[in-house]
Amino acid sequence: MSKKTFGLDANVSRRSMLKMAGVALAAPMLRVRNAEAAQERVIIRSPGGAYDDIRKKLIYEPFTKQTGIRVIPVATTTAKLEAMIRSNNLEIDVIDNDDSVILQWEKELAPLAYDKFKFTSPSDILPEYKHANYVGNFVYASVMGYNTGKYNKDTVPSNWVDFWDYKKIPGSRALADMDTGVPDLEFALIADGVPIDKLYPLDLPRAFKSLSRIKPGISKFWTSGALSVQMLSTGDADVSSIWSTRILKGIESGAPLAINWNQHAVHLQAYAIFKKAKNLENAQKLVDFCLSKEVQSKFSSLWNSGPVTKTAYEALTPEVREKIPGGDRTRQHGFLLDASWWANNRTKVAKEWETWALNS
Repeated sequence: MSKKTFGLDANVSRRSMLKMAGVALAAPMLRVRNAEAAQERVIIRSPGGAYDDIRKKLIYEPFTKQTGIRVIPVATTTAKLEAMIRSNNLEIDVIDNDDSVILQWEKELAPLAYDKFKFTSPSDILPEYKHANYVGNFVYASVMGYNTGKYNKDTVPSNWVDFWDYKKIPGSRALADMDTGVPDLEFALIADGVPIDKLYPLDLPRAFKSLSRIKPGISKFWTSGALSVQMLSTGDADVSSIWSTRILKGIESGAPLAINWNQHAVHLQAYAIFKKAKNLENAQKLVDFCLSKEVQSKFSSLWNSGPVTKTAYEALTPEVREKIPGGDRTRQHGFLLDASWWANNRTKVAKEWETWALNS
């Protein structure tokens, strides 16, 4: 037999053959990896957890199916985002965060390309949530929550003035700490007689003086949404400020809790895009998709939050509307937190809070 068989030199060693086979086997894997690397993508900052579980099925996977753009959610802190900006090493395209946090980086934000939206009509976005360089994602509220073993709707403090009067209406209280990013200064001023439409700019000396009045009645200043629900559920606090999304999840889980919606404060979770985003065009498309009627209305139902578009709110069932802020409820009984004020004054508030906590 010839030394050449099937076109191969018989002198080729077995080791060489195995190496060649290894290369052949590896080639498809390399092609897959290269394809993944080449796929269009967009990276979004996310709170993570159950929030991402909902959004993966509702938003990210359908968006990828329609556009071919892969969405990569990254749970990261405000401090890490700040470090990325300072080092000029941005790994995030879209920010999904509280609007007052987003506005701390206002100079770093790109204008939103409303004129190129295809999934959402820009005119459908409620004007109070639509801005040149950031736009609402959903709304939630700081409300007065209470344990139904202690109070009912007739005996719970009816407003923040009554909440502050812990001697007249006994029961342990709790309020938000500075660690939450937005302590309850607005409620402190309302309790001191400031009208809701005259809150801003916040009078800090007056707010802290008001907090000093109620401090003896506070069992704890809560530092996280989970802690606020736990305290109310176990009776460590009978009545407390609390985020609406958190208490509603507690109620769904069977905790003995209820909400007084009077004088609630609306928070805006928002989207923004960095000017230096590596996937700028894809980021614009994702924000557009996230504001579509179907996404907005379905997410509200799943997350117990309010949508930021008119048609999505109109599409909600009466049962869902009854659980969320927005619409007539907020127009009659609530107010929108001033994001610009908090963005410009959070550092000052933190310093004054520290001083007050040590000395009051």
